[in-house]
Amino acid sequence: MKIVSIVGARPQFIKCAPVSRELRKEHEEVLIHTGQHYDHGMSEVFFEELGIPKPDYNLGIGSGTHGHQTGAMLGAIEDVLEEEEPDVVLVYGDTNSTLAGALAAAKLHIPVAHVEAGLRSFDRRMPEEVNRVLTDHCSDLLFCPTETAVRNLAAEGITEGVFLVGDVMLDAMNHNRAIAEERSRILEDADVRPGEYLVVTVHRPSNTDSRENMTAILGALGEAGMPAVFPVHPRTRRYLGEYGLLAGMPENVRVTEPLGYLDMIRLMAHAAKILTDSGGVQKEAYMLGVPCITLRENTEWVETVEAGWNVLVGAERGEIVAMIRGFAPAGDQPSLFGDGRAAPGIAKVIRSGDTISRPGV
Repeated sequence: MKIVSIVGARPQFIKCAPVSRELRKEHEEVLIHTGQHYDHGMSEVFFEELGIPKPDYNLGIGSGTHGHQTGAMLGAIEDVLEEEEPDVVLVYGDTNSTLAGALAAAKLHIPVAHVEAGLRSFDRRMPEEVNRVLTDHCSDLLFCPTETAVRNLAAEGITEGVFLVGDVMLDAMNHNRAIAEERSRILEDADVRPGEYLVVTVHRPSNTDSRENMTAILGALGEAGMPAVFPVHPRTRRYLGEYGLLAGMPENVRVTEPLGYLDMIRLMAHAAKILTDSGGVQKEAYMLGVPCITLRENTEWVETVEAGWNVLVGAERGEIVAMIRGFAPAGDQPSLFGDGRAAPGIAKVIRSGDTISRPGV
């Protein structure tokens, strides 16, 4: 079977790695990189560290408004699909690359498989939420990471082609955790000690595009009473510069360039707490057993909040400070994301679906 896999952003590279290893045991995989994340720290280093094969196509789309970026991807992906004529198109997560790949395939009557299907924040102001919903309704195979995701799809009338496989990011974590401990020197480079620092990531427009929110977040970090390591997304760095906040960074905040996967895993694993507006980082924090403070008012990973290991604070300075000082999970972690064998489960379903066809085609 020929499978076209479409990636474009950091979280998708991580999810793709274990699935690609499994698929290539039995199938021909053609890998498309849209170029949504394109500099070395956000793209190439992940391919190198995770052992992902070099993309067969790099579309080089780059950044842009949602409409322009998605439209450019849609046209370029369609050209590749018409040339390759795959049996299945595999998309990951909730980025513009995800939606463009699903739409291009669906309009060419090629079956679509969506890894990480069924997530919902129920906030249509988030572009990722729009991407998730539309992709799920274009898909023929929907690979869900959690039982909540399965229920979300059922509530929208999607019950066929739905598979609860667990989360592929747990596969990636299990495969790379020991490697990260062996190879990474990030704690030494950042001059921090295990359990005595925070990790911070901020990249969502709801925060980065607001001077007020970024000022509040950085002000709260300044009151943390411990070092805070802040790997800064290129887009976030640009806004911090425009707001004049880079020059006035609190003394305890240690700004770094974006980190590769191995450095990031080791840094998060030994943190006292993690503060983030990233969906993927919320989930990684849970998998690593580190309390998470989410700089948003909602989340697609509601299970982590219900389990007591994640708390939603938005960008309210006082609330962030209070949670840095006082938030502590109560009790053990329930198993939410499967057994770390999601990728073999996905490959098994695809293997058994040699005759996958689109309804009405």
